[in-house]
Amino acid sequence: MRSLIATTALTFVAAAAQAEPPAVVTDIPVVGALVQQVMGDLGTVDVLLPQGGNAHSYQMRPSEARQVQNADLLIWIGPNLTPWLARATDNLGAGTQLRLLDLPETHRRVYPDEDPHAGHDHDDHDHEHNHDHDHDHEHEHEHEHDDEHDQGHDHAAEHDHDHTGTDPHAWLDPQNGIVWLSAIADALSARDPGNAQTYAANADRAAQDIEATERQIAERLEGSKDARFAVSHDAYGYFTDHFGLPAAVTLSLGDAASPSAARVSDFRAQIEAQDIRCIFPEAQHNPDLLTSALAGTDATIAATLDPSGATHPFSADLYTLILTEMGDTIAGCHEAAAR
Repeated sequence: MRSLIATTALTFVAAAAQAEPPAVVTDIPVVGALVQQVMGDLGTVDVLLPQGGNAHSYQMRPSEARQVQNADLLIWIGPNLTPWLARATDNLGAGTQLRLLDLPETHRRVYPDEDPHAGHDHDDHDHEHNHDHDHDHEHEHEHEHDDEHDQGHDHAAEHDHDHTGTDPHAWLDPQNGIVWLSAIADALSARDPGNAQTYAANADRAAQDIEATERQIAERLEGSKDARFAVSHDAYGYFTDHFGLPAAVTLSLGDAASPSAARVSDFRAQIEAQDIRCIFPEAQHNPDLLTSALAGTDATIAATLDPSGATHPFSADLYTLILTEMGDTIAGCHEAAAR
């Protein structure tokens, strides 16, 4: 009898262990928020990038690299956005990582030609999202890695993140967020089939929230369809394309690169020629560059945009929060400038 009881107990413990949700690690808070919505109360996602961290140039600690190696599942945008994380994924087995930017269903935009006089025209985009998802991956943004880079620990802070190839800021298209929720639910279910129905139901609810947020933002931006604005660097193409806004004029082409004197001069010329009144600094970027570039113009330094949620505490609703905040900030500035 004792043997039967012991065997039954061991079987129960093994079944309980198998039912444990996977240990999930993500790269940035907005991805973590999507994963947390799908996991719900079943588990808590670990986000590598801390509040205030820069997604492009963060230096991962050895303990965080070990955390990645020990995770059941890594869900991240991909090396286009976080090159410091790429080395830590070298030894991950098949099925233990999900690169959201690589999903065939993800809408990927390619950076426009960096001719400063091209105007970054995106009028040929289909805003109904009947996109061609078959972009060749050879166009994807390649990052150089320092040979002395130790799991991201020695990554050079001055990495210039040149803007060519695929734009990695794909979460700013809410339709991508919806696509990713489904993929996240599938990835979690593959590791934890006992909770597959819960993951699917949570993903459906989160997708409905994003769709409602998308409609609210579109309505909020209705009066800003023809209003142009300027930003620190080229990170907002997914948002402007999706909501039918003019492409932003950008000061820097790279996320950490200082603009050349010629670039600053051209930026000022575009601001004056197009009578742009709303210029948005960005969290994790030096606002002094914008202030200096705009000296002597009538342009207004507006509220800071935070496309990755770097200034907000982590929460499951962070994804819809940053989209809503961006729409409100852009619309509010144009309304104030029109008065």
